Amino acid sequence: MGMKEFVKRALYVGMQCTWGGLQTFLGLLLFLYYKNAPHEIYHGAVYTKWKLKGGISLGLFIFGPDRDEEWCRQMAIHEYGHTWQSLMLGPGYLAVVGLPSFLWSRSGRCIALRKEKKIPYSAFYTERWADSLGAKMTAFL
Repeated sequence: MGMKEFVKRALYVGMQCTWGGLQTFLGLLLFLYYKNAPHEIYHGAVYTKWKLKGGISLGLFIFGPDRDEEWCRQMAIHEYGHTWQSLMLGPGYLAVVGLPSFLWSRSGRCIALRKEKKIPYSAFYTERWADSLGAKMTAFL
């Protein structure tokens, strides 16, 4: 790793641990719960591969399926986009992105609405934004 890459990663981690500290702390707690799962570094974020189907991003930590399939790679990019939302919004991330995203993903009413109206998951603002940021930042870095 060159000096430029080291500085980028240090800034990313430092900002996640300060400005994004609340969600990073929650991510650390989840990471510790899944400490025996496989982990890797994904563009500076800590990526934990769990047995669950879905994914979640909390500050510096990404959690996603432990499978080698294209949709899992796309989910990693998407969840990485959420880490950048965390950097942009700091303490407001959980209110502006975290909770709305969680409800869009898990609420029975939202699931039924998406299914009934054939609404793509990425139609919701938090998810569309995460897709866009993830694609841009993984291509940039």
